[in-house]
This record gives sequence, structure tokens and C-alpha cells, in this order.
Amino acid sequence: MKTIISGKTIVITDALKNTVEKKLSKLDKYFLDDVEATATLSVEKNRQIIEVTIPLAKGIIRAEEETDDMYTSLDRVVDVLERQIRKHKTKLQKMVHNGETIRFENIPNGIIEKEAKIVRTKKFAMKPMYEEEAVLQMELLRHAFFVFMNAKTDEVNVVYKRKDGNYGLIEPIF
Repeated sequence: MKTIISGKTIVITDALKNTVEKKLSKLDKYFLDDVEATATLSVEKNRQIIEVTIPLAKGIIRAEEETDDMYTSLDRVVDVLERQIRKHKTKLQKMVHNGETIRFENIPNGIIEKEAKIVRTKKFAMKPMYEEEAVLQMELLRHAFFVFMNAKTDEVNVVYKRKDGNYGLIEPIF
């Protein structure tokens, strides 16, 4: 597995780069050599954040952790990635049933698509509202996101709660 390491508001030292490569090499057993893992390290005030993304043929595996120490964040993000990979691999092995070792690049077409299915459809009337009203409605419903018709643009938008406690707005571009 190839590792691409970049930094936002942080200088990547050789020691930090080597540690990231060493920790992420624990995941090599799940992938072939041509898979690229992208690690982005950043610092915001006293928060040390690491985000790792591993693109696959049929999706991506991603984890992000933040603590007050970059090495602790790195350990946590590797644990999360390993948990995600093992969980996904176990699901795939149950579907294939042939006893072979599963590698993500060797998955037959159609296996992952069988797993995801829509189990519920929800329809609701949309009245035009402003972003602030949509955020209030989302909070009242205790949802993580809320789909609404924007009164300013007459387009469907989504508001969502971010990890930092603020809110985000998704506006489609056609």
C-alpha cells in the first residue's frame, strides 16, 4: 500500500512521516500494493487532527480522529480503520462462502451491490423556509440533517450538524 501524507497548518517532520507510514503499514495485509492511502494531518488551536482515506474499486474507507496529541490521533484512526476493514471483510466472506481469503480488489462484481437496499421510503410535503428555520426544525426533530425547500432559491437544500457543533448547508448545483 502506498501512503500519501500531506499537512494543513503543520510541518510534516521525518519522524512524523515515518510513524504514519509505519502505523498505516499494519493495514497492508488487507490490500494489494497499488492501493493508495491518503493521510491528511492538521492542527487547529490545540486539536491535532488526522484524516485517512483509502479509495477502493467499490467505495472508500475513511476515518478521522482528533485529540491533543498527533500520535494519539494516529493510533485511534488506525484502530478505527482496522475495525471498519474487518467488519467489511467479514460481511463479504459471509456473502461469498467459498472459504478463500478476501482481498478488497478481488471481490466479484455484484457482491457489494447486493448488500445495500432501500428498506424504507419516506415522503413529506416541503414548505419553503429559510436556513435558520430549517436548523430549528432539525433541532426540534433531533435529527442529524434536515432536507428543506430554500425560500430564497426555491431549491432543495440540506442542513446538517457538524462535529464541531456548528451547522452546514448543502446546496445543489445543476
